[in-house]
Amino acid sequence: MTPEKTTRELVYETNRDVKWICRTLQRMEARDEEFEARLRALEGWQAERVGEERRVSTVSAGAGGIVGGVVAVLMKVFGGG
Repeated sequence: MTPEKTTRELVYETNRDVKWICRTLQRMEARDEEFEARLRALEGWQAERVGEERRVSTVSAGAGGIVGGVVAVLMKVFGGG
């Protein structure tokens, strides 16, 4: 048979449990903040990458246009058309 706990013991156990819950919630919150920071960094990296891809595609489209124009002029000059 177990002896009944005193009010003081129950309060002590409750306080201990509440403190453990608070520490656990604080750790979870810190992890959430860290996760959100990593997510923001990843989103920034993706946006930066998309910007680079747009610049590359713009440059390649411009270069393709120039090369196409030069080829057309050369065909006209040497093709006698």
